[in-house]
Amino acid sequence: MSLLEIIIVIVLIGAVLTLVGSRVLGGADKGKFKIAQAQVQTLAGKVESYQLDTGSLPAKLDDLVTQPGNAAGWLGPYAKPAELKDPWGHAIEYQAPGESQPFDLISRGKDGQPGGDSYNADIKYE
Repeated sequence: MSLLEIIIVIVLIGAVLTLVGSRVLGGADKGKFKIAQAQVQTLAGKVESYQLDTGSLPAKLDDLVTQPGNAAGWLGPYAKPAELKDPWGHAIEYQAPGESQPFDLISRGKDGQPGGDSYNADIKYE
């Protein structure tokens, strides 16, 4: 093979790897978004377990990890510290009372900012 043929083959291999790499890396964001949705729902179940055991909602999500002083009936820990952050490393927001339910859990998506669209959209417990 000549040098020109080798260069052409290397360029074609690079183009194919670039295309495949962009498809695979784009799938990572979709996967993290799906994980965040499941994580918010799972964490909501843990908040509800805390409420069943203690008779009240936690004041903050850290109460799921370490027993607060005023929580009689606490049977935790209900969660691990890593479960209080979304797949992008942002803290999951907790509000009690919530806007239309006893509590709200919100992951702010990839960008960590309120609102957004696609992978930057807020993920809320419903």
